[in-house]
Amino acid sequence: MTTAIYAAGAVCWRIVGGKLLVLVIHRTRYGDVTIPKGKVDAGETLPQTAVREIKEETGLSVTLGVPIGVSNYRLESGREKFVHYWAAQVDDDAVARSTFVPNGEVAALEWVSIKKARKYLTYEHDVEIIDNFATLLDDGVTETFALIVLRHGKATPAGEWSGTDASRPLTDRGAKQAAGNVPTIAAWNPRKLITSTAVRCAATVAPLAAAFGLKPVREEGISQDAYENGAATVREIVGKRVRKRRTVVLCSHGPVLPVILREIALATGTTSGPYLREAAALETGAFSVVHLSATNPSSGIIAIETHSPRL
Repeated sequence: MTTAIYAAGAVCWRIVGGKLLVLVIHRTRYGDVTIPKGKVDAGETLPQTAVREIKEETGLSVTLGVPIGVSNYRLESGREKFVHYWAAQVDDDAVARSTFVPNGEVAALEWVSIKKARKYLTYEHDVEIIDNFATLLDDGVTETFALIVLRHGKATPAGEWSGTDASRPLTDRGAKQAAGNVPTIAAWNPRKLITSTAVRCAATVAPLAAAFGLKPVREEGISQDAYENGAATVREIVGKRVRKRRTVVLCSHGPVLPVILREIALATGTTSGPYLREAAALETGAFSVVHLSATNPSSGIIAIETHSPRL
């Protein structure tokens, strides 16, 4: 049995003269027109790959937005290929900082309308991804931000710890989980880190704080102690994050995560369902990325994607 190939990319978009344009690339070797993407390197996650490949192919440093689909097709070699795509808004500063020059892989970049992209693209599976993106545009939810709900890394078991529950530290495995999450979470460029006051949560966001130059905000209201004592203030904390409309990490505990997901749904007028329970049922060190509209948060949750910790 041949092994499948996994890749990732993004529909990069920007507003020029009041008109939305998407980026297509003209590839040198294949003489085709396609969407920026590339194969996963060993040890990478798909979001990492998408950001890296866009930088390598286009010179653009991007922040991922909402996931917009997976292409699945068979190559001439007979191997199956799966390509995961996100939307990625590109601002004028990113364009100005682009390091792109024509090379042996990409001959040219071109910003075109969605209508022109549909006619321009060489492959039907690329057109399907553009159509998925166009649906977001039609719904008015193209510009997004994310609430990244993170469960703390593996902690020392309560039965093996003589101190308070809140003082339990991460195990070596938990520390590796925390550090391993940094490159993936970086794909969404969080602007704030909010953590339970428990040691295991604060330690889980410490590598993120170091990587992004952020000072974590400790909130007793999303701690397990507050939850068990009936003193949790999840609604207040989540509501503020939705109002701010900036990507943030919320690090908490297994029993509290369903409450956080439920409050995100309530704060955005989203219908509840099993998907919320699934997004909250995280193993230690895992996280769910909840995508919301930056222009109209009350339009509801656009998508949720869940990522396991990397060791």
